[in-house]
Amino acid sequence: MFVRNRSSVVLIENKKVGLIKREREGSIYYVFPGGGIEEGETPDKAAKREALEELGVEVKINKCIAEVEFNGTQYFFLSEIIGGTFGSGQGEEYTDENRDRGTYLPIWVDIERLSSFEVKPKEVTLKVQSLLK
Repeated sequence: MFVRNRSSVVLIENKKVGLIKREREGSIYYVFPGGGIEEGETPDKAAKREALEELGVEVKINKCIAEVEFNGTQYFFLSEIIGGTFGSGQGEEYTDENRDRGTYLPIWVDIERLSSFEVKPKEVTLKVQSLLK
């Protein structure tokens, strides 16, 4: 099995969380914006790069709020937007038409409504909700 460590950003603004809505092979689910850590990259640098590619925003990384083991380690960084326009990402998810990996749509979701969405991984969703209590 291919193991690759990943980094994601957790963006919270105005009681909403920034997610990527994924539609793939007939199912709809939501993920925190992020992706694989490249050779020689630190987890926080990867999270910054992925935020720019997937969302079109520059972020300030605050702290790692979760590490999840799933085909490698996934790091989730509480971050804040310091520049750019949410939803203007130009990563290969949007530009490579031959990827056939479904659709990617950056959206804001009310934290109160998070539990009614299928957000992966679940344990990070619970952590985000607990941050606002």
